[in-house]
Amino acid sequence: MAGHLFVPDGAEPPGRCAGSASLKRMRSALATTSVRSMYHERPDYRVDLLARTNVITAWLGEVRLALSNACLIVDEQDHGLAVYFLADAVDFSRLEQIDQRTVCPFKGQAVYWRAAGGDGPGIAWSYPEPFPEVARLAGYVAFDQDEVRVVIGKGAFTGVRP
Repeated sequence: MAGHLFVPDGAEPPGRCAGSASLKRMRSALATTSVRSMYHERPDYRVDLLARTNVITAWLGEVRLALSNACLIVDEQDHGLAVYFLADAVDFSRLEQIDQRTVCPFKGQAVYWRAAGGDGPGIAWSYPEPFPEVARLAGYVAFDQDEVRVVIGKGAFTGVRP
């Protein structure tokens, strides 16, 4: 079932949106920006990327922003856990790109989106060109869990138990 989205009974799959296209536009906008990794100064710093088969949903109020069973859980030292959704699982019609940028010395430069039609700060972010140590983050989007409710559901067993 790799590459297929599991949709629980009664749930609708997320609408197809230009998630990948949106991130490609961001990559070209970042091409002139130089950001330096700090891994050389802190080789002991941990950013673990954990693939999960759990059905995970992101909600802004009653509006579903994302649904996927192919998320990454990012466990970064000195930070809380963050869930990253494949861009194709995110409903970008509910978000609008903003000019906000931040730099993480261990992941790279982040770009942001806010709720469509809103004027608030970013509630979603991505690293279009992450540092090589966390290259798997390319093509994934995370949500601010203080603003967006992330629900982790049942996962699929993919191995063999003794």
